[in-house]
Amino acid sequence: GALDLGPVADAARELARYLKPRTTVLLESAAYPGSTEDLLRPLLQQGSGLRAGRDFHLAYSPGPLDPADTAPAPKVVGGLTPGCTEAAVAFYGRFAERVVRARGPREAETVRLLEGNVRHVNFALVNELAWFCHDRGIDLWDVVRCAETRPFGTAHSFRPGPGVGGHGVPVDPGRVPVRVPHPGGRTAPGFDHPLRIVDLAREINGRMPRYVVQRCAQLLNEHGKSARGARVLLLGVTYEPDVADLERTPAGDVAARLTELGARVGFHDPYVTTWQVLGRPVPRAAAPYDAAADADLTVLLQPHRTYDLQALAVKAQLLLDTRGATPPGAAHRL
Repeated sequence: GALDLGPVADAARELARYLKPRTTVLLESAAYPGSTEDLLRPLLQQGSGLRAGRDFHLAYSPGPLDPADTAPAPKVVGGLTPGCTEAAVAFYGRFAERVVRARGPREAETVRLLEGNVRHVNFALVNELAWFCHDRGIDLWDVVRCAETRPFGTAHSFRPGPGVGGHGVPVDPGRVPVRVPHPGGRTAPGFDHPLRIVDLAREINGRMPRYVVQRCAQLLNEHGKSARGARVLLLGVTYEPDVADLERTPAGDVAARLTELGARVGFHDPYVTTWQVLGRPVPRAAAPYDAAADADLTVLLQPHRTYDLQALAVKAQLLLDTRGATPPGAAHRL
């Protein structure tokens, strides 16, 4: 997962034209460790003639991993100098319940990468466990239910699903070398220590849409139907429940693979009115429960709160729940 820092550089060049002394400049975008110092600082200094840490303050603070998360979270800040850090603390202290000081911008930048990678590594663990349990006839969701009662760490809050989407893309700070300009024409050293577990997690999570489609084909086959020509309804196509965000949603891969198998794919999502896959619009069902009754297979990808899952289980001819959200025994689960 390489980060595109081009927009950050463009914004820095534009901002530098208007930068005034005693201004505080804060970067919140996901960035490689060193980006604030090695990319942002020289661009701001060259374009403004001002010096960071002396004429203006410069700091990094990781933005929220999930834009849909409304829960208050501490703000981490790391400034170029102690004075830069305190300027950032003064700003965020106006609205954040707590501000945490990092040693510097590199530490603060790495906090953002750690958060995203922890999320993906834990999802990869439970997703791989889903394959293991299905192959051995083990009820994974009962395992998760029981495990949640035991104090063995935070991984128990992660559950399997059709894939990982959203804005928290796993980024390996050592996988993609980043060389950014330094003052004086030097370049930052490239990274040469890849995080192998991040690559593996990305690979596992990237296989989940394919696994969901395999399960769809197996279920149809077990009920005497072929995926080719089957009517498949996808319910909930956003990357997270109760939001309208389609950012890197795994539903797109699921729909594309089903389409390639010859299935007739439709969808319903209370937050999405139009949706395209493979450059073509996917038909939207007006009434999800009636559509589930007509479909050969219904796949619950996102359990939005507006869905009556009990009614859905009753109406659907065949239901695959990829989130373990339906009542036990009401549907086939991932």
